[in-house]
Amino acid sequence: MTYQKLLSYTRKAVDEFHMIEDGDFIAIGVSGGKDSLSLALALKGLQRFYPKKFELHAFTVSLGFDGFDASDVAALMADYQIPYTVIPTDIGEIVFEIRKEKNPCALCAKLRKGSFNEAAKQLGCNKVALGHHMEDVVETFIMSLLYEGRIHTFSPVTHWDRMELYSIRPLLFTPESDLISFARSMKLPILHNPCPANGFTKREYAKDMLRQWNKENSGTTERIFRAIRNSDIKGWNTDHGLS
Repeated sequence: MTYQKLLSYTRKAVDEFHMIEDGDFIAIGVSGGKDSLSLALALKGLQRFYPKKFELHAFTVSLGFDGFDASDVAALMADYQIPYTVIPTDIGEIVFEIRKEKNPCALCAKLRKGSFNEAAKQLGCNKVALGHHMEDVVETFIMSLLYEGRIHTFSPVTHWDRMELYSIRPLLFTPESDLISFARSMKLPILHNPCPANGFTKREYAKDMLRQWNKENSGTTERIFRAIRNSDIKGWNTDHGLS
C-alpha cells in the first residue's frame, strides 16, 4: 500500500466520523507495532494538508520488561518531526509477578490505557488516537458475541467523561493486509512484543477464526464490517460525530 492510499483511508474515517476539529491536540498511542506506527505517519501526513489544524504528540508506554528499546521508533518519529515520549511503568511486574494474573490482558490494557491517558492529559491533549484497523473492529464484534453475549464493538469516536478525553480511531477503514504491505514498503521499525501472553489471547482466537472464515467465504470481514456500519451499535451512525 502506498502512503497516499493510507492517507485516503485515514481522511475517509476522519471526515465521516468528524474525528478532528480545529485546535485539537492529539496524543498518538504508539506500541511499536505496524498499526500504531502507520497511524503516526498517517496523521502526520494528514496534518500537512487537512483544512482543520491540529497538533500531534506520540507516546509509547513501556511495560518495564527487560530489553525494551524504543530508539528506532524515536528515530522514525524524529524523521517525521513528530514529538515523542516514552512513558516508563512497572505494568509488566504488576501484572505477571505481583498480581500473577491468569488472564493478564484485561488488567494490562487497563493500566496501559491509564498511563497513556494521564500522560496525554498532563501535556494538554484533548484527544487520543488509537491504531485499530478494520479487522480489529470485526474481531472485537466477534469477541463480544462469543464471550459477552452482546452485539457490540468499539466506537470510531469515544468520549471518556472521567478523563475529559476523546479517543479516535482513524484507521478503522484500513484493512490489516494493507497495513502489513505499508509497513514492509516503508521498512517501519517494528518493536518486538515482549509480553509473555503474546499470541495466546482471546483476540488471537477471534483473529484465527476470522481468517478461517475468509478462507471459506471470501469477503467475510468486509461484510461483517458493513453490517456493523449499518447497525444501531453506539457511535456507528455517521450522523453523530463530535459536532
